[in-house]
Amino acid sequence: MIAVTRLNGSRFAVNPDLIERIQENPDTTLVMVGGATYVVREGLPEVIALIADFRALVIATAQHVVPGELRQLSVVPSPSPSPSPSPSPTPLRPTER
Repeated sequence: MIAVTRLNGSRFAVNPDLIERIQENPDTTLVMVGGATYVVREGLPEVIALIADFRALVIATAQHVVPGELRQLSVVPSPSPSPSPSPSPTPLRPTER
């Protein structure tokens, strides 16, 4: 998925494999294979770069996949991790008799 921005500022992700064409006149419009259209803030070259980056990520990830290991692909930056909680105290061992 690639993340793009509607004209009202809201972000959404779209499957680049379902984009039939991209029009720029003057707004950039993604025309999907099912006929849906999305007008986005990003320009034509930027959308093409997002698609190229996503496909490169898919190929690079596929080259490093270990069978049975799950991976998550994302071109959308992950939210910054929240501060880790304080480590829990080490459990006490039972005394030996």
